[in-house]
Amino acid sequence: MSKLQGAFLIGQSGGPTAVINASCYGAIKTALENENITAVYGAAHGIKGVLNDELWDLSQEDPNELALLPYTPSSFLGSVRYKIADPAVDDTDYKRLLAIFQKYNIRYFFYNGGNDSMDTCNKISKYMQSVGYDCRIAGIPKTIDNDLAITDHCPGYPSAAKYIATTLMEVYLDATVYDKGQITIIEIMGRNAGWLTAAASLASLKGCGPDLVYLPEVSFSMDQFLNKVEELYKAKGSVIVAVSEGIKDANGTYISEYASDLASNTDAFGHKQMGGLASILSSIVKNRTNAKVRGIELSLLQRCASHVASATDIDEALTVGAETVKRAVDGKSDFMLGFKRLSDKPYQIELIDIPLSEVANFEKKIPLSWIKPDGAGMNEEFYAYALPLIQGETAQMKEDGLPRFAKIKKVPAQI
Repeated sequence: MSKLQGAFLIGQSGGPTAVINASCYGAIKTALENENITAVYGAAHGIKGVLNDELWDLSQEDPNELALLPYTPSSFLGSVRYKIADPAVDDTDYKRLLAIFQKYNIRYFFYNGGNDSMDTCNKISKYMQSVGYDCRIAGIPKTIDNDLAITDHCPGYPSAAKYIATTLMEVYLDATVYDKGQITIIEIMGRNAGWLTAAASLASLKGCGPDLVYLPEVSFSMDQFLNKVEELYKAKGSVIVAVSEGIKDANGTYISEYASDLASNTDAFGHKQMGGLASILSSIVKNRTNAKVRGIELSLLQRCASHVASATDIDEALTVGAETVKRAVDGKSDFMLGFKRLSDKPYQIELIDIPLSEVANFEKKIPLSWIKPDGAGMNEEFYAYALPLIQGETAQMKEDGLPRFAKIKKVPAQI
């Protein structure tokens, strides 16, 4: 297939991660070095930036600053949660996107995000095909939730998992220091899939892990939970619980809805806002046991903790970004690059092309066989899966003892 010449455009969407900028940098650097790519642009705040004609000329950035992106957390281009309509119902956004693509001669469009981002990418790809506009479109995966379909894992998850396991070990030592015990409940992100909360169990391999781990994949029984906590508290004096924000009861009701109006709020994709679960459970446990109870919500910390990022995660994120661009230039379109696990020991993976239609809006959950029979912990199969992903230390630059993040000028694109 002949090489397609034209401009490159990349956007970021959804919740940030510690390595989303690594993927973006891998793509940008590769694009800047490719003779078929005539200009390299970044969209301010994802698809909204394209619709608003707010693009940045990334060729104007200092290469030394761009090189710090793999160690800079969050989404340096800015993120968004914006759901574009089905073009068969309302094609207004698509016509606007086409006009912007034509204005800048965008022939390569990449969207760096999770489930909803892949849905957006898939819709745009299909629309451009339907109107005959030649543009190579691909999704670059990221999500700390690790729930994208087909791929073995997602860039962003390993670093978040490493942070969670590390934090659990640190909290364990702090929470068990006093002569009078306490019950500590730690709320971890994860609406429908428990990959992040499962990572808390990795701390148990070092003797500093949670006593109980609860995931959305298994229905949550308040009575069984309280009985286990009370039993452990009487036996040990201190109890640590790791719980996913998205746990539900047997009726499918989020436990966070029991006493929180946060869950009544939804984003553009209809997802309920989570949060407050640790506080709810802490109050219930306090009333039941009369023990000292502390609720901790890790919240945004688990997705932006670049100081304990996994080197494996950073390297894979860079590779995915770069290889996606290479494959698009070679003629591939309408795909997301994913990982296929070849072995755990030694850890080996290969990159695979996944059609956008097979990943958009699909969620991958933890296999039930990886969860202990009582539904409150993980087994060796999960450890074998997760441990290789968190290996290696970040090479993040420091100044005055603090991280040195990339400083981006964000020069507006001009034609």
